[in-house]
Amino acid sequence: MASINLLARLGNLWRGFVSLWIADVEKNHPEIAYENAIRGMIERYTRLKSATAAIIRRRDEIDGRVKTARNTLERTNLDLETALSTNQDDLAMVLLQKKSALEQELADLAAEAEQSNADAEDAKSSLLAVQGEIGKLKAERDRMLAQMKSAQARLQIQAQLDGLSVEADVQALDRVREHIKTTVAEANLGKELRDTDLDVRLTKLRQDTGQVTARAQLEQLKRQRAAAQAEGGSGRQM
Repeated sequence: MASINLLARLGNLWRGFVSLWIADVEKNHPEIAYENAIRGMIERYTRLKSATAAIIRRRDEIDGRVKTARNTLERTNLDLETALSTNQDDLAMVLLQKKSALEQELADLAAEAEQSNADAEDAKSSLLAVQGEIGKLKAERDRMLAQMKSAQARLQIQAQLDGLSVEADVQALDRVREHIKTTVAEANLGKELRDTDLDVRLTKLRQDTGQVTARAQLEQLKRQRAAAQAEGGSGRQM
């Protein structure tokens, strides 16, 4: 029992995989799905057409039987009139029985004919409906496949336009910008390294020392000049 259940589950799993695979194929190739649907409807139309033909044949057979029964009834009525006119009562009795049977047969055939006519009309309506559905499905197939081809063409054009974008130029410009920034950073780094170098610092210190010495000498000269001017002013006053 367990093995049977396992086989059944495996069978269901396999059918599921096949169904998914078929669904993917039909999604990628919708014309296959449409052709399968149209083929199925055509097969249904063919079977319905055969059934409709059988119904119509039965209707025609019943109509033929009705016509034959009516003709027979007319002849029987004529024969009955003749038998009554010639006083052939025994023959008239037989003809009366035959007339009654024919009238009953005609009544039954009329009911069958009415039903067969209704069945034939229903079958023809169904046949025309299926035929119309096939036409609609074919028109839908042509319309939808045309829309899909148009969409695919648009996607291809969009892909080509995307390929012609300036993304490569922008990336090249970004690389140039990065190179410039790197060069500037290297230059700044060289300056910073020079500022921290001992020889550079010593040279700068000497420059600062020279400036301090020169300023001290300048201050001394100013004081000497001021003193000389002060002495000169005192001599003139005396």
